[in-house]
Amino acid sequence: MSLKDWPSAGFPGTAVNPETLLPEVVDEEACNAALAESSDAGDRIFVLLARGLTAEAAEAAAQARLVDPESIRLQVLDAEVLRASRHFDRAELALKSILPAVAGKPMEAWLFQQLGKVHFSNGQFEAAAKYFATSLELRVVAGSDAAAIYSATVSLKRALDLAERQ
Repeated sequence: MSLKDWPSAGFPGTAVNPETLLPEVVDEEACNAALAESSDAGDRIFVLLARGLTAEAAEAAAQARLVDPESIRLQVLDAEVLRASRHFDRAELALKSILPAVAGKPMEAWLFQQLGKVHFSNGQFEAAAKYFATSLELRVVAGSDAAAIYSATVSLKRALDLAERQ
């Protein structure tokens, strides 16, 4: 799959690597320009994670959560830091604790996608596929944008392919 076929990661200059299912910065110039325009701490944390700078992302997330402790997005990014730090059980618990707050809301599909990523990163491909399938279903039912549906589809296919090899 060529770079142009990588799913969007939701921030300019980033895309989801179809092998690892993790976001990566693929266009430094576009990413840096978008970061310069953004005042959202979550954007900075996301880009740090996409660059593989987990310790810096953890510090930025901790600072941002002091300012906005109720932010669902920041809570999910905290869980993403845990996933990147290979604290899979803690990441899963953090995400599952958020589920009741987003049930029936557009963010619910994103949360299931994140749970799938936690299991995928931990080599639990069947469990990951179940979460990705739920995310995909919720996105289709909600009429989400094509990029979100494509990302969930690529994730589901990759998880199913790897589960079949186990």
